[in-house]
Amino acid sequence: MGRHADSGLRGNTLKVVFLKDVPSVAGAGEIKEVAEGYGRNYLLPKGLAVLATNAELKKLEAQQQAGARRQAKLEAQAGAIAAKLEETPLTFQAKVGEQDRLYGSITSADIAGQISKVIGQDFDKRRIELEEPIRHLGTFDVDVKLSRDITAKVKVVVEGEKA
Repeated sequence: MGRHADSGLRGNTLKVVFLKDVPSVAGAGEIKEVAEGYGRNYLLPKGLAVLATNAELKKLEAQQQAGARRQAKLEAQAGAIAAKLEETPLTFQAKVGEQDRLYGSITSADIAGQISKVIGQDFDKRRIELEEPIRHLGTFDVDVKLSRDITAKVKVVVEGEKA
């Protein structure tokens, strides 16, 4: 064994603020101590992190506060949209065949189109949690993810087209 193997000494470290996510190391906005060589030779030159100086820590805190305010605003908007969607059933007219089976289907894109009309802005169909398209007449509860914490239950009513 070499003389440093059992000495228990660690190399020098740097305290850095991560600007971008670095897989298996840290996420953006985290403050960590890293090996000096790793920090100086990789993280700092590539713009993945900066030294954790007082100025950088204040800047990070201001960014986090702004992010929290922005998130609170988005949550409030999502709550208002959820309330509107939960009180407004979405009705679809469809051609039906035998056993009340639709000739086509009602998809998440169709539901997103109706939601867009209700809320007055574009709505992404990927936020609709529909396991498979609706192919029968009836009333269905569909979950719509509006934000990280807010999911609305939307009532989808599928009626047969009047001939």
